[in-house]
Amino acid sequence: MKTYLVTGASDGIGALYADRLARRGHDLILVARRKGKLAELAARLEAETGVSVEVIGADLAKAEDVLHVEQRLRDDAAIVGLVNNAGIANEGSILGADADYLSGMIDLNIRAVTRLSAAIAPRLAERGAGTIVNVTSVTALMPEAFTAVYPATKAYVLAFSEALAAELGPKGVRVQAVLPGITRTAIWTEEAMAHLPAHMVMEAGDMVDAALAGLDMGETVTIPALPDMAQYEAYVAARTALRPNLSLARPAARYGVGAAS
Repeated sequence: MKTYLVTGASDGIGALYADRLARRGHDLILVARRKGKLAELAARLEAETGVSVEVIGADLAKAEDVLHVEQRLRDDAAIVGLVNNAGIANEGSILGADADYLSGMIDLNIRAVTRLSAAIAPRLAERGAGTIVNVTSVTALMPEAFTAVYPATKAYVLAFSEALAAELGPKGVRVQAVLPGITRTAIWTEEAMAHLPAHMVMEAGDMVDAALAGLDMGETVTIPALPDMAQYEAYVAARTALRPNLSLARPAARYGVGAAS
């Protein structure tokens, strides 16, 4: 067993990924802003599982902290798995949006995921093995039902993961996008949870266990709540069917545009 690096690991989904990976025998490098909480988690996992756990205090919305973690991913041959879990939401309406908050969300949800994946990918491809897990969201598939920026960042992560899988899969590297629905984590307040139908809320441990089962099954896209994966496959097939008509020499007839002179 080799080492996994997990971002956003101080609590919630990231901490549960750390727990499950440790119980599979993997050493860990845990990354989050709250180094004290990471240290508590690391001590518990080392005592309970016997694996080695290192902690890195880093804010991945900050370029200098991303660069530090990037370098570790490039240089440390023991790291064979990356779980890009760190992310934020809750931007509210675009009409009253805080532009700095939105920029920070884009930096964390998109830029950090991209740079960390790009840092480890060449080494894993050369090795011919390894794993990249990107935690995205079901909002990537229904942007009109949520806020403006968060679903857009998660749609990027989904498309990015699919493209990575197409490129790196033939080289022996597993890439998985995980799309949780509403999950009981600190991102939701108790007040907000109280107004949600119970049947829509998944426990975080169940979500992570399903995600890891999907990884074991070889899924590129895992939607833990989706009962019938054929529904998603039909969506992808419909999207693929558009390809022949997405780039043509002439505008579609419905626009009434004549041939270019």
